[in-house]
Amino acid sequence: MRKHHAVPMKGPDLPSPEQGFTVEQWRHRWPVAVEKTELVGGVIIFVGEFDSRDVETAQRTYPGRRALLTETGHIEVHPARS
Repeated sequence: MRKHHAVPMKGPDLPSPEQGFTVEQWRHRWPVAVEKTELVGGVIIFVGEFDSRDVETAQRTYPGRRALLTETGHIEVHPARS
């Protein structure tokens, strides 16, 4: 898996990925991504200001795929390697 430099936590003070969160917290955190999602060459791109907590959530949401945080704070979900 490709590694990116450590990105500071952004957005509201949500619980860590292993704690989970409420629907209200999810709606507060993810509305931009839901409205600005692209599919480019089989890669799902969530445009927004995300951090490592969001990448871990995306990895669990798309098992078998590779979720990466870009240097600009977007999330890319790549197809699984064959």
